[in-house]
Amino acid sequence: MIAGLDGLRFQHWQTELRPDGVLVLSFDKAGTPVNTFSQDVLIELDALLERLALDPPKALVLRSAKASGFIAGADIKEFQTFDQKGTVGDAIRRGQQTFQRLAEMPFPTVAAIHGFCMGGGTEISLACRYRVASNDPSTRIGLPEVKLGIYPGWGGSVRLPHLIGAPAAFDMMLTGRTLSASAARANGLVDKVTDASTLVDVAVALALRGTQRPFKQRLLGWATNTLPARKLLAPMLTKQVARKAPKAHYPAPYALINTWANSGGGVQARLSAERKSVVKLASTPTARNLIRVFFLQERLKGLGGKDHGITHVHVVGAGVMGGDIAAWSAYKGFEVTLQDREQRFIDGALTRAQELFAKRVKDDSKRPAVAARLKGDLAGDGVPTADLVIEAIIENPEAKRELYTSVEPRLKPDALLTTNTSSIPLTELREHIARPAQFAGLHYFNPVALMPLVEIVQHDRLDPDAVQRLAAFCKALDKFPVPVAGTPGFLVNRVLFPYMLEAATAFAEGIPGPAIDKAAVKFGMPMGPIELIDTVGLDVAAGVGAELAPFLGLPIPAALATPPQPGKRGKKDGQGLYKWENGKAVKPELPKDYQVPSDLEDRLILPLLNEAVACLHDGVVTDADLLDAGVIFGTGFAPFRGGPIQYVREAGADALLARLQTLHARYGDRFAPRPGWDSPLLRAGKDSTATAA
Repeated sequence: MIAGLDGLRFQHWQTELRPDGVLVLSFDKAGTPVNTFSQDVLIELDALLERLALDPPKALVLRSAKASGFIAGADIKEFQTFDQKGTVGDAIRRGQQTFQRLAEMPFPTVAAIHGFCMGGGTEISLACRYRVASNDPSTRIGLPEVKLGIYPGWGGSVRLPHLIGAPAAFDMMLTGRTLSASAARANGLVDKVTDASTLVDVAVALALRGTQRPFKQRLLGWATNTLPARKLLAPMLTKQVARKAPKAHYPAPYALINTWANSGGGVQARLSAERKSVVKLASTPTARNLIRVFFLQERLKGLGGKDHGITHVHVVGAGVMGGDIAAWSAYKGFEVTLQDREQRFIDGALTRAQELFAKRVKDDSKRPAVAARLKGDLAGDGVPTADLVIEAIIENPEAKRELYTSVEPRLKPDALLTTNTSSIPLTELREHIARPAQFAGLHYFNPVALMPLVEIVQHDRLDPDAVQRLAAFCKALDKFPVPVAGTPGFLVNRVLFPYMLEAATAFAEGIPGPAIDKAAVKFGMPMGPIELIDTVGLDVAAGVGAELAPFLGLPIPAALATPPQPGKRGKKDGQGLYKWENGKAVKPELPKDYQVPSDLEDRLILPLLNEAVACLHDGVVTDADLLDAGVIFGTGFAPFRGGPIQYVREAGADALLARLQTLHARYGDRFAPRPGWDSPLLRAGKDSTATAA
């Protein structure tokens, strides 16, 4: 034992002095399955490092004692409380001081990384002299703070550009993108890559022998951080960010670039600039809402356990949705059989599946095994052995019920039967179902590979155990499950439909599509509604409209009233409301003198908010947090606004209601306030936050 540590007891840190004089410091946060940095963890670490500086070992290796991974980053829940108390600056200062103490140790220090290494985990590794990572697929290194509306504040934004060069550093920090061990080795973030079994031994050897970074890497780290380089690169980085994230919506990337560009001097001066900038960002509505979205995400993950009992999935319907659901299920490890009435539809789906596997499975040797899990099944022979059947045929209640009549008698006793219907009430579909307790909706969104949400559609005779199994299945697919009531449109389509309907109405009035789309994107939507209608398909939009418009009492404009002409269904045909080329909408330029109607944004957004309020009132989901989560992850609703209900709270329910009433008087009953605007839940406070389940 090192004399300086003699008699000290640590709650979160374990020390082992090896015979070769290297101290192995293992992080094992008490009472949690995952390592995160809370203030008590940092206080302990700082005290430990202070003692080691006085009685140094030959070297130090920092590792995780948890099998789950290295370090997930800061304790976000604790960070949230600091924001509420106004003590974020103190918390950041402590992290910076502790990590700087590590960086100044008079002996070699090595971070031994296995599994996830995120945020503060990456920042403490940067404070070490060297880094070794395991080549396990679970090892991912990243700085995702920008997704929380801030940026690395424990020295990460100071150290990373100098280590790997500004371009590579900003690629990581501005996107939140994570790197594999090999990719981190290639750009100089990691010094060595090895097997997990030899990780500590390799780290010890590196600590004792040291290594010289390649001259090119050292030169890049120096040259791209000089004042002339910063002044040259900063505008280029800003321009790059502006293409994807407006400054008014997402200030963090701009603050990061600006702080780096304008901060010179020694490391303490740069750390001080970093701290002041991050503290300012932490108090913005964007950061608070993005942190809220983080907890919403964690809650959805928590809805699904591990016990789904599903190994074989049978999908009926090899169209775009059915085929893509089948392919994604196979990619995620399930045995899948895919049925349709004609082989040509199955063949088309299998071809698309191969494209998905080629894109997602980077290791060529593993791709055949993934592809082998997906089999065409024209005759439906997979039904008797399936644990889960997913129906994804046309939106026709009679056709669906006819299918269930033929499929259900062939199912195993514990098999689940589900439908991917996007709008038909389950009470209508469950007629003649012999086992309604095991029948549910499993509503995916297009494109399946990209959209993270799946609605688990319920009805009054559904077994809660079936809901749990389906939630666990969604989790195994890396999807977020949201249980919803089986009323028309469920949650996402019901909330989205009035928004798209009003966009189509404005379009029919002669307001140019690009003007409509621009207004929605300015609010923060990821895509304009006219482009969205084309992307979904005018045929699908018309089908959903036929189901939802009567239920919501809304008139349908001509563009969505009838099925589109052949070859004009939108993106998939190359022609819809827009012309499409190479997968992109060709939007005509607006006349220079065109004046956008002053109430256009309200006309688009308020119907969406109006229906969200009604869904909460009607109990489509159990609470406001689930509603916000469903709409964010199902529609892309501006995450920085925290979800529709959170936006209503922040903007003021009474103020929005007054604007809605103005539109009602101007345009008629489609803007009539829906039930629920008098709810106290809409006036729960601007800082209403979600908590992890």
